[in-house]
Amino acid sequence: MSGAALGLEIVFVFFLALFLLHRYGDFKKQHRLVIIATLLAWYLCFLIVFILPLDVSTTIYNRCKLAVNSSPAESNGSYVTLAPSKQKCFKPWSYIPNGIMPIFWRVVYWTSQFLTWILLPFMQSYARSGGFSITGKIKTALIENAIYYGTYLLIFGAFLIYVAVNPNFNLQWNQLQTIGIAAANTWGLFLLVLLLGYGLVEIPRSHWNGAKRGYLLMKTYFKAAKLMTEKADAEENLEDIMEEVRKVSESIKYNHPLRKCVDTILKKCPTEYQERMGRNMDDYEDFDERQNSYPSEKSLVKLHKQVIYSVQRHRRTQVQWQILLEQAFYLEDVAKNETSATRQFVHTFRSQEPENKIIQYFYTPTIEWYWECLLRPWFYRVLAVVLATFSVIVVWSECTFFSTKPVLSLFAVFIQLAEKTYNYIYIEMACFLTIFFLSICVYSTVFRIRVFNYYYLASHHQTDAYSLLFSGMLFCRLTPPLCLNFLGLTHMDATISHRNTQPTAYTSIMGSMRVLTFIADGFYIYYPMLVVILCIATYFSLGTRCLNLLGFQQFMGDSEMTSDLIDEGKELIKREKRKRQRQEEGENRRREWKERYGNRDDSTRNRVVHTDQKESSFSETNINRSLSKYTRSNGRTERDRIELLQDAEPLDFNADLINDDPLELDSGRYQPGGRYLSMSQSEIFDDV
Repeated sequence: MSGAALGLEIVFVFFLALFLLHRYGDFKKQHRLVIIATLLAWYLCFLIVFILPLDVSTTIYNRCKLAVNSSPAESNGSYVTLAPSKQKCFKPWSYIPNGIMPIFWRVVYWTSQFLTWILLPFMQSYARSGGFSITGKIKTALIENAIYYGTYLLIFGAFLIYVAVNPNFNLQWNQLQTIGIAAANTWGLFLLVLLLGYGLVEIPRSHWNGAKRGYLLMKTYFKAAKLMTEKADAEENLEDIMEEVRKVSESIKYNHPLRKCVDTILKKCPTEYQERMGRNMDDYEDFDERQNSYPSEKSLVKLHKQVIYSVQRHRRTQVQWQILLEQAFYLEDVAKNETSATRQFVHTFRSQEPENKIIQYFYTPTIEWYWECLLRPWFYRVLAVVLATFSVIVVWSECTFFSTKPVLSLFAVFIQLAEKTYNYIYIEMACFLTIFFLSICVYSTVFRIRVFNYYYLASHHQTDAYSLLFSGMLFCRLTPPLCLNFLGLTHMDATISHRNTQPTAYTSIMGSMRVLTFIADGFYIYYPMLVVILCIATYFSLGTRCLNLLGFQQFMGDSEMTSDLIDEGKELIKREKRKRQRQEEGENRRREWKERYGNRDDSTRNRVVHTDQKESSFSETNINRSLSKYTRSNGRTERDRIELLQDAEPLDFNADLINDDPLELDSGRYQPGGRYLSMSQSEIFDDV
């Protein structure tokens, strides 16, 4: 089994990163380099989290073997004997041979640092650039990153001057490498504690609230009101941008030098806008026949960038709106089925996606009722209690991990107890659960946070390239300090435990942090204690209250604005529910009509045609002319009858007769005033 566990985890983590990236990214529409760079960044960060427990168990075995093979004189020198001289060390099942882990960590660590500090920032600017050529995009990316790279060079120069001026240090390559690692880890630890303090409280609380059906439904109504506002704003922004594109397309004709740039912009526009602009285009008019002021290439680059952003935002809000509707309908169905006497789950609407027959066979309506209405709330409550217990242990250990005599960190106590018996499976499971919980608290916060519309990880393939690359940067910067913090909590880091023992292969590539004593003995020790203050602030929702006071609408139960948005969202959900019910009723009537009268109409039409063919008293020419005329008339009548049946739909007298609310307008035929007129078959009588 030597090295087999390492190989299995490498393969498993790759598919895990690929699955998550497929959920948030779009492999078909986004550039391959963006997908590859983001996948590599996520993969390396997840790999560090999964492989580090194997490094810990291998290090404990090496310590035992070294202590057994060493004499008492040697054990009092370089290494401390951890077991009696006659103690036999058992090799762990996941043992990794010597020499593999140091090389592995160097490759993984320095590759992730190259991605986060050099490649990914450059690709971010390249992806958001509106240039029409590769050279233009590269030039824009270099200009935008000049300040970015200059800032980090200034910070590194400050550390370098500090070490050079201090007479106690001699500048060597290893020390310069340690200074760079310390600077990166310091920045990462600063952000790590902020995200960890939020996740330690919010994750257990979100699972506890997940057991409250009324709470989730009210929050969904609140999200619906906010999302509808964002959706309307995205549509209005897209209309304004498309109007500018139309003016540019009409002014720059086919033989203008910048026409290729305009064609590139048109390809990024939605299909309906492309068709509309194509109909209004006059290709026979030369650009130099009219004395117009033509836009410059720089303005076209800016317009191209705006088109990419507005189209992506519009598409994302449309998809999110449909997902939120499904979630609201599901929560309303759960609330209705809780009082069901038959104990069978009944859905208001059929699923729009084809269901798996195997899942449909085992997941019957009865089982679904017991799970959704009875078992799932209790499961979420138990899970919330377990997660809250882990959070308390993490907060206690973060505040006491620097104490070695006595050992107060609970994670260090668990690992040292297992180390005495050399129970490697327990050691690996304890290490994996610890670092996995820390990673969930940090990474889930990265997936939840939203910086206006510049950074936002949206599921169902709606995340743009800029946000994907930015998430890769955050993961690469947060993972190394997260692992060092984990090793400190378990006292596997010699800098924290103050034991002269063999270090792990991961800490060996970090170098000795004693080069910068104020960071090793000060910042790394006392700064993680701030997680207590952050947890208290998150528990009382201080950040949410501050954002609400600044005008950013947040979900707060005791706020009047929240109540108004909940009522607005409830009305929006009711409106969409009535609309979908009318659509399903219309489809059911059309299907019943076809099943009942479809065959009868076909037989009648064939019988009439057969009778007409027997009338051969006219000449052959007149017969063909009259027959073709009759057939066309009969076909037109049949088509009219079918279209009339398809368009027929009952009026909803509970809905508004005059649709003046722009939030209810669907995408359809465009009117000059910036409004839409729905022309779908199921809503032809809505404006009556």
